[in-house]
Amino acid sequence: MSQTRDIIIVGAGIVGVACAMECARGGLKVLVLDRGPIGGGTTAAGMGHIVVMDDSEAQFALTHYSRSLWHELRPQLPEDIEIEVCGTLWVAADDEEMAEVHRKAKNYGQRGVRVEVLNSADLEKAEPNLRRGLAGGLRVVEDFVIYPPCAARHFLEQARKHGAEVRTGVHVKALRSDGSVLLADGSSISAGRCVNAAGPWSPALTPGLPVRKRKGHLVITDRHPGFVHHQIVELGYLKSAHSTGRDSVAFNIQPRKTGQMLIGSSRQFDADDLTVDQAILDRMLKRAIEYLPALGRLSAIRAWTGHRAATPDKLPLIGPSTVSDRIWLATGHEGLGITTSPGTGRLLADLLLGRKTEIPSAPYAPARFANGGAHHE
Repeated sequence: MSQTRDIIIVGAGIVGVACAMECARGGLKVLVLDRGPIGGGTTAAGMGHIVVMDDSEAQFALTHYSRSLWHELRPQLPEDIEIEVCGTLWVAADDEEMAEVHRKAKNYGQRGVRVEVLNSADLEKAEPNLRRGLAGGLRVVEDFVIYPPCAARHFLEQARKHGAEVRTGVHVKALRSDGSVLLADGSSISAGRCVNAAGPWSPALTPGLPVRKRKGHLVITDRHPGFVHHQIVELGYLKSAHSTGRDSVAFNIQPRKTGQMLIGSSRQFDADDLTVDQAILDRMLKRAIEYLPALGRLSAIRAWTGHRAATPDKLPLIGPSTVSDRIWLATGHEGLGITTSPGTGRLLADLLLGRKTEIPSAPYAPARFANGGAHHE
């Protein structure tokens, strides 16, 4: 059966299906391929935190733009996505972290992001279960949480409505410079272009990509409604806890609509297996209990792990690869793939269709790692 396709997207995680949705809406004939179920890999192992981050100008631009697209999408999103507009509460343990609260508040406020600075007493009222004596915090009002696998399914349904085709159970072995993909059974499928949206597995399809697997742990609790009211993250998460290269943990907890909570987070590089590392898990939970002492008396249901795709500069690769202008990339989002999926999809489609992008695309261009920059850490 011969078909003319404009683009093949390899990877049906939330980034890949967001790209499929935007490309199909733009009139391109799209085929999505994945070896597993829709959103069954990294997407299913994510917290679903829609958050504006400002570690760099480019990170702020993409997360802010993407969060605005999420808010535009909200009226049409189905119930099972479980949107909870709880805001993010960045918690400052000491005066040094409180200075970071004020810096972030000024930076966000100047750019139209609604924030509130909380002192120690405000923090106690906002989250009574936090330990006493914390310096304060920053509330980012319009951040929210979702259930990522259902969001991925919704994006894919939208792509299908605009003519996209989807095939799961297909093992892609390589992307070729003519825009075709080589399958594990030796057959190939041709298209004008192909997109590597395979996340942590993207270097296997496009050798030499500056993407490393980063393993993370999550724990979900039993139903304890009202125990926390915000997505709470320690400011140490930014300061030092998740430095590149070494294993680390940081306090991060998320309320769910079900009354359950997701607890993170950990970071391990070059840990290819998905088994739960008990030592890391213990460190992660100990860190969470340091901030929420009563958490130790609650019950957990399950712990699991997943891999994220990390780049040296903590920014994704979006655009044509350095190998061929027929091989495009949408990978390397690390822990921000859920947040930035709609922005990535829109940016990729704009570039493919020659439309003006709403934010500058250069910071995410794969070409920034050309000439030996790919493996710098």
